[in-house]
Amino acid sequence: MTVGTVALGDGELAYEERGSGRPVVFLHAGAMTRAMWDPQFAQFAEGFRVIRYDGRGHGGSTSAESAFSHHEDTAKLLDALDVEQPVLVGCSFGSRVFADFALAYPDRVGALVLSSPGLSGMEFHDPYILGLEREMASATSREQVVECLLRSWVDGPHRSADEVDPAVREACRSMVRETIAREHSAPVTAEELRAVDQVAEIRVRTLVITGELDSSDIVRTAELLDREAPRTRG
Repeated sequence: MTVGTVALGDGELAYEERGSGRPVVFLHAGAMTRAMWDPQFAQFAEGFRVIRYDGRGHGGSTSAESAFSHHEDTAKLLDALDVEQPVLVGCSFGSRVFADFALAYPDRVGALVLSSPGLSGMEFHDPYILGLEREMASATSREQVVECLLRSWVDGPHRSADEVDPAVREACRSMVRETIAREHSAPVTAEELRAVDQVAEIRVRTLVITGELDSSDIVRTAELLDREAPRTRG
């Protein structure tokens, strides 16, 4: 296994690589790290060249100090590792980044797998998520912020914390703590492509996956992709 970093000019991306064959690249959910892919990283490396990395400000990657975009970071990673037409597998935030990448560089993508998909430009309407966003904005401690994020995206609108596998919840807590602890007081906002308005232009083969217990906003985004992206299977 290779563990390394890719220079970005004003920082670096941390990544891991394992296996050989067709390349598959994994990007984590928001506030998580590449560690969330531990099971898939080991399993897929048996038959593929598997790469997972931390987005800016997550895990071992540095935070942005100047204007940037996550999808251009992806391009720099693929350039540095000499990766051609990978299967891009993203969860939530990872889906958001990879959808933008597919719009910017359609010829560089072999296929997309978008799990609990986010899309740049999407709006949130789920009362449960909006309520937790308000609660997080008024939080007075880092632990309160962490708990709001876990309730939003690990428990979700349809489960209590007690109904979630405690090992999964604690693994997610550890990753979120790591991300929250390193946030800048004035983080640089990533530039995005508003993929939500360009879904019909995502022309690479795309598999969309969502769960029965996900938020209504994520389900609606998955349905939008399934309905309008011409090569989507849900």
